[in-house]
Parts: sequence; C-alpha cells; structure tokens
Amino acid sequence: MSRAARGRPQPFTVDVVAVTPRDGELAVLLERENAGNNGRERWMLPWEAPRGDEQLDDVAQQVAREAIGAAPSWISQVGAFADGRHPSDTDLSVAYVALAPLGTDTQGDDRVWRPVRDLAGLGERQEAIVQGALTAVRDRLDLYPIAFRLLPGAFTLSELQQMYELLLGRRLHKASFRRALQAAYLVEPTDEWRSEGRGRPAQLYRYAPKRRRRSRRGVRFDLLG
Repeated sequence: MSRAARGRPQPFTVDVVAVTPRDGELAVLLERENAGNNGRERWMLPWEAPRGDEQLDDVAQQVAREAIGAAPSWISQVGAFADGRHPSDTDLSVAYVALAPLGTDTQGDDRVWRPVRDLAGLGERQEAIVQGALTAVRDRLDLYPIAFRLLPGAFTLSELQQMYELLLGRRLHKASFRRALQAAYLVEPTDEWRSEGRGRPAQLYRYAPKRRRRSRRGVRFDLLG
C-alpha cells in the first residue's frame, strides 16, 4: 500500500533526534531544509507527518532508518513539543531519540552529523527537541543499556567509561565507576585483549546483564558523586 493511500497526514509530526559519538563528541544528524529569507542555510531534524492510523513508534522507526541508513540500535519517545516554528508549520511535534552506533556515516550530501554544541541553522522548536532528547538520554542511562548500544560488541572498560562520560557530559572517577559497574552486574569479561598504547593490554568485555531480583540494570551514577 502506498503512503498516500494510508490517509491524510495528521496535524502533527514525528521528529527524530539521531545521536552518535563522533570525534569525541556527541553529534546529531541534521538534514538540509532550505535557505532562509536572509539567505542563510537552515537545517532540520528528520521528521514525518503520520498518515491515517499509523502508529507513532512505527513512523519513528521508519524516519530513523531512512535518516541513519540502518535500523537504530535503540529508540525511545521523548515527549511532545509545541513552542517555536517547525519546518512543516505544524503546531505539535512528538519527539523520539534514536542511537546510531559508533562509526555510522551520513547518507547523502544533504545530511550531516553536527556536534550538539553547534546547532546553528536549526529552528527553535527542533533545538528544544534536541535538548529534550539529550536530557532524556541522561535520565534513562541508569535504566536502559544506552551506552552499550553505541559501542561494538566487545569493548574495554575505559571505552565504556568514556561513552558514559560523553552521554553524561561530565567526567567520572575511574575507580568509582568500575565499582558501580561491578555492582550493576552488567558486563562480563571475554578471552580477548587489546593494546591501548603503552602499558599492558586491556581486557575486552561484553554487555551481559545478570538477572537479579529487584535489581536496577544500570550504573548508579548518584553513587559516583
């Protein structure tokens, strides 16, 4: 069935904040919108207006897949936003945050990974959506395996800590992080090792949470000071 046959567009949009680590920073995928009245380039988040009775989660998955070029490694709804202009001029946007694994490249010349510190050319509402998505990721780090979805299947504990620091936007104490990680029962060692410059090689780990009653499957960042 064609998209046009699924009914008229709904009076709101589904906007997706695709996030990935690039060059030691968190980056968001933007698409070229057009030139504004002053001739300056404008950018936008990937979005779509659902049609008929399409489910929001399905639309978000489709938008993320098309923008990233593959299925996101994790996706979650953030909330609804109404303030500020949207490229579609709709009054409401339902936002999702989607993770693209490390090393994901852009698809075409009209898409770019932009550091979250540099959102020039992005409209007011979508800039608020990005900030809301980043806040949601940080709030959910202790509940979902978000950091692991941005790493390869095997990683060093240093790489895992760096990913958590990137997502949180702050440094973590190495010994405290590893104690909290051990208490969370989230990783198990593999038989592989990797050299990390001078010094002894580092052991590789994988995400393998143990089932524990009444346990939280996350690193308790509130215990890290």
